[in-house]
Amino acid sequence: MKCLVTGSNVKVLGKAVHSLSRIGDELYLEPLEDGLSLRTVNSSRSAYACFLFAPLFFQQYQAATPGQDQLRCKILMKSFLSVFRSLAMLEKTVEKCCISLNYRNSRLVVQLHCKYGVRKTHNLSFQDCESLQAVFDPALCPHVLRAPARVLVEAVLPFPPALAEVTLGIGRGHRVILRSYQEEADSAVKAMVTEMSIGEEDFQQLQAQEGVAITFCLKEFRGLLSFAESANLSLSIHFDAPGRPAIFAIEDSLLDGHFVLATLSEPDSYPQTLRAQEELQRPEPRLQAHSTPHLDLDDFAVDDMDSYMIAMETTFRSLFFGSILAPAHSPQGPSPVLAEDSEGEG
Repeated sequence: MKCLVTGSNVKVLGKAVHSLSRIGDELYLEPLEDGLSLRTVNSSRSAYACFLFAPLFFQQYQAATPGQDQLRCKILMKSFLSVFRSLAMLEKTVEKCCISLNYRNSRLVVQLHCKYGVRKTHNLSFQDCESLQAVFDPALCPHVLRAPARVLVEAVLPFPPALAEVTLGIGRGHRVILRSYQEEADSAVKAMVTEMSIGEEDFQQLQAQEGVAITFCLKEFRGLLSFAESANLSLSIHFDAPGRPAIFAIEDSLLDGHFVLATLSEPDSYPQTLRAQEELQRPEPRLQAHSTPHLDLDDFAVDDMDSYMIAMETTFRSLFFGSILAPAHSPQGPSPVLAEDSEGEG
């Protein structure tokens, strides 16, 4: 495999790597006939992301030499990210980037051709792996939103950087509501709630019923928004009921990207709160999925809060694990998976 990226596309590639680094610790690289695929999944298999760069994105692209088997590998995300860490440097000094696989030495070679004849060569070790595949289909989602990325970037800008989850829903008059998500413990201390409302006219497509709402992780969402805004692209959000995966997609003639994020299961009564925003109250989240047992604070002694918090974290992770992932190999198994590789990771 060998590909050559030139001009402003070097920064585009770097921005994509930055977005992927918000999700996983490993990067799966697979050269395909229809382009170079970069994928990652987080450790709990609750978030998956993929970018596919078409052959036209590159000045030169060769997936494999004639007669050679299809290659694929995985490398540490932080190793690949270090090559593109400074986006300002990429834009100002790098003229082209050559990426190739040295299969004999198990090295991914990334060479940056900079101004004044300077060349920076990075030899990154990799491991063989099977293709990382996720199970999702945007066409099966009944609700679709599509808007320019800048609209959504401005909408999430007021939310605190440390905010973990955000709720997206459809309110009165088909206004799209973005609201900071609070757990019961947060509301007890009356933490600040931030809410943004966007009119239907700001969306290129809005196909969703009033009252529907989903809660998902904000960090990964911001990563894709940052990339889409820099590339001046529109972002589509495909979603179903709470607890089902939400699919965030961008498409262009040179590339496309998909982020699949788990959503939090909510009580059936929650959508009613979007219809009555003057009484907007956060009900107690039902942090359970499938066979996950219900947790009660009374089950823990006051001096055993560490055990309670550990149990709550386990329930939340189990919820994300079960809400998004489809069974792999054995339909009898109790725990579905989003993605897997040949080494059975996850």
